Amino acid sequence: MTGPEERHDEARLDGRYAVPAPVAPDPTRRNGHRPAASDQAGDVWDRRVAAGLAFLRRRLAGDYEVDEFGFDRDLTGAVFHPLLRRLYRDWFRTEVTGLENVPTDGAGLIVGNHSGTVALDALILSTALHHEHPDHRYLRLLGADLVFRMPVVSEIARKTGGTMACNPDAERLMRHGELVGVFPEGFKGVGKLYAQRYKLQRFGRGGFVSAALRTGTPIIPVAIVGGEEIYPMLADIKPLARLLKLPYFPVTPTFPWLGPLGMVPLPSKWLIEFCPPIPTEHLMDSADDPLVVFNLADQVRETIQQTLHQLLERRPDPFGP
Repeated sequence: MTGPEERHDEARLDGRYAVPAPVAPDPTRRNGHRPAASDQAGDVWDRRVAAGLAFLRRRLAGDYEVDEFGFDRDLTGAVFHPLLRRLYRDWFRTEVTGLENVPTDGAGLIVGNHSGTVALDALILSTALHHEHPDHRYLRLLGADLVFRMPVVSEIARKTGGTMACNPDAERLMRHGELVGVFPEGFKGVGKLYAQRYKLQRFGRGGFVSAALRTGTPIIPVAIVGGEEIYPMLADIKPLARLLKLPYFPVTPTFPWLGPLGMVPLPSKWLIEFCPPIPTEHLMDSADDPLVVFNLADQVRETIQQTLHQLLERRPDPFGP
């Protein structure tokens, strides 16, 4: 049996006492004490104020770039995405899967389903991609002519990376290695009645496929569940739409009955899934072949439709947690 003196002697090493290993400092402590929650909140606000001042300094000094399409990365990353992130994360509680199917660099054509009466799905998709992707990639959205005829909306669309939904612009962006987002259903998808929710409309003539084939860009289908419930469209007042030169005039459970309050989107639960990419490099010589274009467009459409069914099974309650 070892006594206290013997244990004491065993701790000696060549006449020196063994020294316990130093304990690494706790990074969450400040001056030996953990910071209070109020201190942590103060640090967050300090960083926000510092970032805001740095942004203002860059704007006043002109230390930012705008590309040939009018895209302002600095403004988009510092102002628009943080605002939309509140909607994406807190209001719609968005879950994103399949991001490994989106390239870390180089071009890609993101093709999604369109819905929701007001096309928030395009903005939420763009925000989700930038927020969740490990390389924080920007999505260059292709928009309809109407978007670029509206004074304020047109300017915002250009500043955030949008451009006209035409093949020359799409091909130019993809040749520059950008991620391009397109919604081939157009207003037929956004303006469909709630009774037709999650049923894809016709994809047009497949212009997006031709653009991808000419540049050898992979096509990444994406399915978005949640947009159909934000403004459930019960009816379309066509005479009023023609009078106002709009593609449709919606009637929802809250609009126009509640006036401006009717424009607040309902807090539906969103699921976004990026599907495996469809390569096109081996078909570049077939960009003008209608049969190849139609078959590829149909493949993309079927992929999105099947993925929508799977996501709806995962989300039985549209307004659940």
